[in-house]
Formats: sequence, C-alpha cells, structure tokens
Amino acid sequence: MVEGNSLDLTGNLAPPMANGELVFDAPWESRVFGMARLLCEQGFYDWDEFREYLIAEVDRWDNENPVEATNGNQTYSYYNLFSSALIRLLEEKQICNSRELMGRMDAFESRPHGHDH
Repeated sequence: MVEGNSLDLTGNLAPPMANGELVFDAPWESRVFGMARLLCEQGFYDWDEFREYLIAEVDRWDNENPVEATNGNQTYSYYNLFSSALIRLLEEKQICNSRELMGRMDAFESRPHGHDH
C-alpha cells in the first residue's frame, strides 16, 4: 500500500525486476526512474499520482496497438512509457516544459560514450 510519497514497486505496473532488484537495459532508464523517485520524495507529486499517468500511458499504447494489429506480439518498452508519463505529469503540473526537457534529453543523448552525465 502506498502512503504519502512512499514507493510501492509491486503490482502489474511495477518496473522490471529480477531477484527483487530493478532491471535497467540502458543508463537512461535508471536515470528517469531516479528522477521520478526523487521528485516524488521532494513532494512535487505523490507516487499514486504518477502511477495514474503511467496507467494512462499504458492504456494509450494499448489502444494504439491492438493485439490484432500486432499479430499477438503486443509488447512495449516499460521505461519509454514511464518517461512519457513523467514528462506529461511534469508539464501538466507546470514543473517543467516538455520542449525544454526534450531538448535536454537530446543533448545528453548526443554526448559521446563516457560523457553521458
């Protein structure tokens, strides 16, 4: 159960995990998760509020990618949807402008390996 800003990482929208540990396929995934967690802990939003945005992103993806159209291969990138949910939440709460955020993300992605922080 979620109380206040504590994080409940269980349920059908839990992040990918193995042996009780979070699993990230790329450095950006751990960074976006860390940002979401820190902003929650700092009181910018409640984790349940973020979950609602994540649920909406998954629902949107499901509606745009029906099982029939994907030949039963209906999989999504968890952290892509996680990132989209975070961006939407930050913009709607007027914490950060999505254009500004996307510009910063592009700048970080264009840095050479080893200079991505």
